Amino acid sequence: MDQQNKPIRRVVIAGGGTAGWMAAAGISKVLGKRLDIKLIESDDIGTVGVGEATIPTLLNFHHLLEIDEREFMVATKATFKLGISFENWRDVGEDYIHSFGLTGTDHWTAGFQHFWMKGCERGLARDFGHYCLELRASQEGRFAHLPRNGMNYAYHLDASLYARYLRTFSERFGVKRIEGKIVKVDTDAETGHVSALRLDSGSVIEGDLFIDCTGFRGLLIGETMGIEYDDWSQWLHCDSAIAVQTRSVGDAVPLTRAIARESGWQWRIPLQHRVGNGIVYSSKFMDDGQARATLLGNIEGEALTDPRLIKFCPGQRRKTWNGNVVAMGLASGFLEPIESTSIHLVQRSIVRLMQMFPSEGICATDVAEFNRQSDSEIEHIRDFIILHYCVTNRKDTPFWRLCSEMDIPASLRHRIDLFRETGRVFRAPNELFAENSWIQVMLGQGIMPARLHQTAELMGDDELKGFLDAIQMGIERTVAQLPAHQEYVRRFCAAPD
Repeated sequence: MDQQNKPIRRVVIAGGGTAGWMAAAGISKVLGKRLDIKLIESDDIGTVGVGEATIPTLLNFHHLLEIDEREFMVATKATFKLGISFENWRDVGEDYIHSFGLTGTDHWTAGFQHFWMKGCERGLARDFGHYCLELRASQEGRFAHLPRNGMNYAYHLDASLYARYLRTFSERFGVKRIEGKIVKVDTDAETGHVSALRLDSGSVIEGDLFIDCTGFRGLLIGETMGIEYDDWSQWLHCDSAIAVQTRSVGDAVPLTRAIARESGWQWRIPLQHRVGNGIVYSSKFMDDGQARATLLGNIEGEALTDPRLIKFCPGQRRKTWNGNVVAMGLASGFLEPIESTSIHLVQRSIVRLMQMFPSEGICATDVAEFNRQSDSEIEHIRDFIILHYCVTNRKDTPFWRLCSEMDIPASLRHRIDLFRETGRVFRAPNELFAENSWIQVMLGQGIMPARLHQTAELMGDDELKGFLDAIQMGIERTVAQLPAHQEYVRRFCAAPD
């Protein structure tokens, strides 16, 4: 039977970790009654396991899976996250926050930034962040669930515990975990499709559709199917990371910290029981020993693990779905974790696959559309990440000089020029980062638009001051009523020691 008309009844997920178990959870929750789903992983093969900061879209995924938030947060020792603090990116000693909220109130003709800039021009406005609830709450270390989803948030979580939680979830819907290492991939001589995975135990696991979650190796999509990898290191120069976990020495803040260093940046992610730390850097400008010393010289609290080195190449597979193999997670591509998008990209692949699931046979047009959407989505995120590096006043090291002087994708150049000249931002269809994200980062990195929209000119001083003050004072009233983040976590979802 030709694969195009062959019904999909057996799904095999190659690899566990966050990506593998997210895929297992999503597919089994929806189609577990119709499919035989197996996941192969080996206890001897470690996972990268450092994707511990998330973005608000994860709440949507959990809603689709009907996951109980409190149960999930207890199981993963999670805390809440309201945004990312970017320290030393614009210049040494200059910080800003990219928050998950909306800033101010837009007019239908012009974004709030135009009214704020007019307020700055007339001496009537405070810092841009004072008009965003999530940003102000994060600065004050406060959090609570608000009525009508009044606060946008995400999580800091333990990635290993998250995979374990999703494994338990998936097994309730019939997923079978098989322990073992994949030693050989069998393919069909006629179609080139994967037919079975052979394990070190001698077991042969046959399937109709294979999900490649084998990490950077890309055992099925790359080594077996030969799908090439587009290298984006001409724009994203960091190719290495070192991760270490430390004991908590203070209250967990509802922010991921991204602290720019001489040749890269350092993260701090506060969980209930520890802090995740790491440094992302370019090996062309800093060797592994220097990076390790920089990281360990800038952590707080006792190290609980040995520093772990991770090498990567930023980029994307030319196709994330090829034949009967769909790559997810690191097997499909990698963007450094500066905007916490890794788990989001896995989630989007799962949702996309479920929307196009080839129950009655793989359809070439579905595959082409899946790949088109995947490419578009990751390219938008890629541009947003490049923005953090290329728009900077830093010239203090060779790394930052290279970043500030490099050529950038034309798609990003247009967005920067548009905002610099007109203050305008337009969101592409189905793009992850909305206008407010681009505005917060472009202003934070130091771009001040040359022109304002004329609508902002029509307000007199009293009207404009009243408009800005009402937004700011309303936010301050709400923030003042919020409990401390640490206290809220303790009451809502404290995990046992």
